Amino acid sequence: MPVVDIDFEELRRLTGQEEKSDEELKTDLFALGLEYEGETEEGLQQLEFAPDRLDRLSVEGIARSLRYQYGEDRGVYVPRTNSPDWRYEVQESVPEERPYVTGAIARGVNLDEAALDSLIQLQEKLHATMGRDRVKGAIGIHDLIMLKGGAAGSEDNSIEYRGVEPEEDTFVPLDADAELSPGEVLSEHPTGQEYAPVVGDYERLPAIYDEIGLFSFPPVINGRRTELEIDSTDLLIELTGTDQWTIDRMGAILCYALAARGATIEEVVVEYPDRELIRPDFGVETKRLAHERVETVLGIALASEDVIDLAERSGLDAEVTGSGEGGGSDEDGSAGNPIYEVSIPPYRQDVLGPLDLIDDLGRAYGFNDLEPHYPDVSTVGGRHERSRLGRKVRETLVGLGFEDLLDFHLIAERENYDRMGLTSPDAAVGGADDEAGAENATDEAGEADATTPLGGAAPARIREPYSEDYGILRTWALPSLMMVLENNTHRPYPQDLAEIGLAAGRDDSENTGLAEFRTVGAVLARTDASYEAAKSRLAALCRAFGVELETPPTDHPSFIDGRAAEVRIDGAPAGVIGEIHPEVLIEHDLEVPVAAFEVGLDALR
Repeated sequence: MPVVDIDFEELRRLTGQEEKSDEELKTDLFALGLEYEGETEEGLQQLEFAPDRLDRLSVEGIARSLRYQYGEDRGVYVPRTNSPDWRYEVQESVPEERPYVTGAIARGVNLDEAALDSLIQLQEKLHATMGRDRVKGAIGIHDLIMLKGGAAGSEDNSIEYRGVEPEEDTFVPLDADAELSPGEVLSEHPTGQEYAPVVGDYERLPAIYDEIGLFSFPPVINGRRTELEIDSTDLLIELTGTDQWTIDRMGAILCYALAARGATIEEVVVEYPDRELIRPDFGVETKRLAHERVETVLGIALASEDVIDLAERSGLDAEVTGSGEGGGSDEDGSAGNPIYEVSIPPYRQDVLGPLDLIDDLGRAYGFNDLEPHYPDVSTVGGRHERSRLGRKVRETLVGLGFEDLLDFHLIAERENYDRMGLTSPDAAVGGADDEAGAENATDEAGEADATTPLGGAAPARIREPYSEDYGILRTWALPSLMMVLENNTHRPYPQDLAEIGLAAGRDDSENTGLAEFRTVGAVLARTDASYEAAKSRLAALCRAFGVELETPPTDHPSFIDGRAAEVRIDGAPAGVIGEIHPEVLIEHDLEVPVAAFEVGLDALR
């Protein structure tokens, strides 16, 4: 969860609530979903919140939300902008991996030490969240006075976003005293070494030039020539990334924070080879919301005027645009189910649908003021049978000496297959990097059959994964446990670990094309780990649930030949048990033997 460090005195000044005590501020912030976490050594207050409201990553954004909560501001606010005087020219040499740029000019910023610290914190928090550690988007902020625009006599000032060879040019980066080429920055500068993986594979590196020369190497580091100082008043903001929408939203959040510091935002022209954009993007989006849906989710009756008032107190605008079918309270005299058109400010990147809007309305109303009541149904909720079974199995495993784990269900394909000695069915069919390959793999590999080893089923693949480390839904749990052992080599042994978790494989007989199941995986990493040690624990687990265990010999690529067996429970195939193959141990940098078993949870019913 994101944590932001802020100064309560600064928050009081920006909200105009000088009389508010720290405890009152904490209560008001909690109502917004921001939880007080403690205090830093410098005396700043730490606030933690859900990562949806990224506009609150700075004291300026938090103050804006509080002003709405206090009724000081209402409705959608869009800063006024001046006409563009600067042009961002995108050259065709820009790396195809990072083709997008956006930005703005901020004039008359009131920067002091606290404001500068807040601006830098906001920049880094946006990098870590929306920017995905600068991979998807990165921000550069420069002292405009230190830049020189286009050629003499030109009608506007311009900077160029282009691609350069690693050793083509030089500049003095931040925290350095000598000129370095972009390639040297990646190999010699601490910041360059940290972010080298982001651009290290590019044929040409991203670079931004003014008339004087190279002054920014995004997304890695800025140059010293344009470094911000406390007395900087006019700023040039540039953002580069892999997605125009993302960097536009990041830019909007930053511009709103600067506007709160007294800045006047000036537009820039972004000139691509095939089109021209005016930025920053302060476009107001609209979404439709049904009155009946609001009342159903919040559980209260509201007049249309109440909904509009709550929206304005949330920093939104709303107006009735029609009436749909259904009920809804008729307190305002309107018939049917009013439909609202809700306007959303440009700094809100989190509003995806009606429930996001209703959450805002509920917070403005006050969740503590909602009266709980039993739902109008004939049953009372209880724990599902599968959940009860999982809890009993988990308690039994803990009693047998295992430490309970909870791992990610998404995993890298190489972790699920290659590093465990298995071959991916998709790879066997010829690859599934494209949709046709994936379809062929489904048809030919499809669901697991009797000859498919445990974990060898065709995977459910994420079409556009955030990272290749989370590209598929795992087909079994043992790879996750082996990854934990790999990361725990610095810890003492023995390490006996177990997990009850989700796994899945493609299955054409299911209407979703996917067969999900709960699985029980366990590993014993210790100097005396053996097949017998794993089987004794599995046998104890089976006895605890009154099922019959059989372990006929089998072959499995992840286990040593002759030291592996199929797990059959009450006569039905249920999993595998054995000693992990040395090649798998070496792949995971393990120097102790490992015995393991994995069975389906439902087999223990």
